[in-house]
Amino acid sequence: MATSITVPVLPGSGAGAVELPIDVRVGLGQMLVVPGDLPGNLLRAATMAAEAAAAGCDVLVLPECFDAGWTHPDAGRLATPRGGSTVAALSDLARENGLMIASGFTELADEGLYNAAVLIASTGDVIGYHRKINELDFARKLYLTGRSVSVESTPLGVVGLNICADNHLSSLTLGRSAAHMGARILLSPSSWAVRADRDVDEEPYEEWVEAYGALARSTGMPVVGVSNVGPVVGGKWDGWTCIGSSLAVDADGAVLARARFGADAAELVVATVPLRPAA
Repeated sequence: MATSITVPVLPGSGAGAVELPIDVRVGLGQMLVVPGDLPGNLLRAATMAAEAAAAGCDVLVLPECFDAGWTHPDAGRLATPRGGSTVAALSDLARENGLMIASGFTELADEGLYNAAVLIASTGDVIGYHRKINELDFARKLYLTGRSVSVESTPLGVVGLNICADNHLSSLTLGRSAAHMGARILLSPSSWAVRADRDVDEEPYEEWVEAYGALARSTGMPVVGVSNVGPVVGGKWDGWTCIGSSLAVDADGAVLARARFGADAAELVVATVPLRPAA
């Protein structure tokens, strides 16, 4: 973090002024997710974390359901609870690499499965969780629906956390709610898929540029979404392809960084993101 501001706290709070960054270096960890291959996916996440640390990132964002793959039929067997082995592994990566990490994972709860995300401090401590709200109808047969908008206090200030279609044009109220709750940036693990036969020359993939731009312009809040690459296995979209195109936009909706499109486009892309002024 190259630059920072000093924010005064309320009189009588007993605390001194807090120094917050005005921008943050974010790694868009567009990794290959092999559905059902939990050990391999963890190794690929570790590689992304090491690359992000080497590139001087402060934050690494990993995809939605990076552990089992979105809508994979074995998700119930591969899922882990909050604080379980998958979250523990991500905590180790955060601590070992000095990174804040936002990542999707498949959460096993007493009542069933959630398409979830976790935010972890660079110390390895869990900051907070989110459960996806705007899930596709067919995926609701596998995942339960989240019931809250998630923002967390962090060394960056307030950070919003949600998942993929929570930022669809049909549900921008969710992201706007995070902004109203003080979020300086919104981090969104995602899994963006298209039909295997989609011709992007005839049908350009611009869905999220439009949605993120609308959200950012209406709130002044930058948005970062990171998708995996690789196949979709299971559910109505079985046989579709996750294609990356991970994206960071600034407060005006301008594209700061965009990863490549394609099933083989695994890569780390780094963006310096100006943060929304602290409330």
